[in-house]
Amino acid sequence: MSKSWECALALRRAASCRKRVSMPPSAKLPLRAMSSQVAQAQVAPTQITPNPELLPRRMTEQWKRQDDGLVRHLNDVFSPLQFPPELASRILTHASHPDAVRRHNARLSFVGRRVLQSYLLMFIHSSPALQPEHDYEKLALRALNTYTLGEHIAPNWRLGKVIKWKPMNVGNLSRPLGPDADVPAPLANATGDAVRSIGMYKVHGTTVEAVVGGVFHQFGGAVAHRLFHTRLLPHLCIQGSMEGLHAAYHQHALEVCEKMGGRTGPLLR
Repeated sequence: MSKSWECALALRRAASCRKRVSMPPSAKLPLRAMSSQVAQAQVAPTQITPNPELLPRRMTEQWKRQDDGLVRHLNDVFSPLQFPPELASRILTHASHPDAVRRHNARLSFVGRRVLQSYLLMFIHSSPALQPEHDYEKLALRALNTYTLGEHIAPNWRLGKVIKWKPMNVGNLSRPLGPDADVPAPLANATGDAVRSIGMYKVHGTTVEAVVGGVFHQFGGAVAHRLFHTRLLPHLCIQGSMEGLHAAYHQHALEVCEKMGGRTGPLLR
């Protein structure tokens, strides 16, 4: 037997006697699976719901009292709809408020904005006022501007009294507001650009979107559609302004509203 063959046999025997090192399960995963796991581990949860059993009793009682007030408000404004406490609390809590760790309206606002866009575009498409030069996207952006919703729709729904949020850019006046909080005089008397600078119109407009999203989620598309044409679109017919619904569609919007029973028409049929 040649020396080269003997060397080869010796190397083979050494390899067979060597202990195998077991790889950890994570090391056996394909690269794509590992990258997916890493990506999931790096994504923080968007919202953490605290366990009521671990919270002070005073806090849970306060939340329950506030939720009852929020339910009464929405049930009164949108009678005869009956809002569950959890839904009412979610609709009327903005992400800027400390209670947002419990729940907030970001997701409902996202849904509500898409619902509003859908109903508005269907209305425009079916309107006799539609002209070839009218741009759907520009009409929707103008009518459903979040600041416009906060300025012209929220007051009609009396949302300013109940929204839980925290103003910004106001120094030591930046404190959480809501049903149980006293609004400081400088904030209560703010108007125009001052209101925009503290984020009030933006927060109120986001809450309007959340109301629509909550109604769509809880009561269905037919109810949300009637709410859009009776409680929302007529208030966007702002005379002599570049804000809100384009002037060419005002008459048709008001006609549709009247056919559905007017601005206080029934939401349920």
